[in-house]
Amino acid sequence: MIVSIKNLRLRTIVGIYDWEKEKQQEITINLRVSFDGEKAAKTDDIDATINYKSLRNKIMEHIENKDFNLVERIASEIADIALASPIAQKVWVEVDKPGALRLTDSVSITVERSK
Repeated sequence: MIVSIKNLRLRTIVGIYDWEKEKQQEITINLRVSFDGEKAAKTDDIDATINYKSLRNKIMEHIENKDFNLVERIASEIADIALASPIAQKVWVEVDKPGALRLTDSVSITVERSK
């Protein structure tokens, strides 16, 4: 099974230029976590699945309370958070930085990682 969190919009300090470090910028996160969901499907027990609310809260707390130079680091640390779940098998994380380049909607980094 795969659990997805789509378009999680958070604000954090991200960038290498002085003006980027002056105020928080919005980033958008899309996340997919694969896991063995058979036990959850059979037992209907929240403890047997990826609790997406808890995962979202962990990501929010981590990202909104740190400063970053690179979007790559943000994506990598989100992957680490998701893979910390004992049942998580594989994760895909995409982090968009809107307005990073003139004439574009956003720039994004995607990380794919397995246990």
